[in-house]
Amino acid sequence: MMKRITLAAALLLGFAASPAQPRAEDEALVTFRSLSPSVALDLARAVLDSCHHKGFQVAVAVVDRFGTPQVMLRDQFAGPHTPDTATAKAWTAISFRSDTLKLAASTAGDQPQSGARFIAGAVMLGGGLPVEAGGSIVGGVGVSGGPSGEADDACARTGIAAVEDKLF
Repeated sequence: MMKRITLAAALLLGFAASPAQPRAEDEALVTFRSLSPSVALDLARAVLDSCHHKGFQVAVAVVDRFGTPQVMLRDQFAGPHTPDTATAKAWTAISFRSDTLKLAASTAGDQPQSGARFIAGAVMLGGGLPVEAGGSIVGGVGVSGGPSGEADDACARTGIAAVEDKLF
């Protein structure tokens, strides 16, 4: 019995004395993944084609994982407000790590999160989606100009599906 206690104590001391593994937040440098410009352009084209095929004149924005615009495409008859709105939807999606269609519902006036609608630059309308690869957000896409947020959202989802094989 004494041998077991001594062995258990030695094991515990060994674990306590071993150097701790560095935590990610203690490291001096971090690495991350982000959309390449060519994939961002392919994504924007696929979204624009999806909306155009449905008869919608839209603007499509693709932002990197930090919300900085990478690509902006605007159909010839899309409204003048659509480029800014598409960019804001993409930024909102990556900032809140959620699609803006869900955010529109969860931030409605009667919801506890309704104050999020007052954050500068946030647009709580459907059509913004984070783009994920390997469990990480690598960018975002925003669409503006369709007949509804649901229509913008559907075009964005079709575009992401078109480039999904490139996100690995």
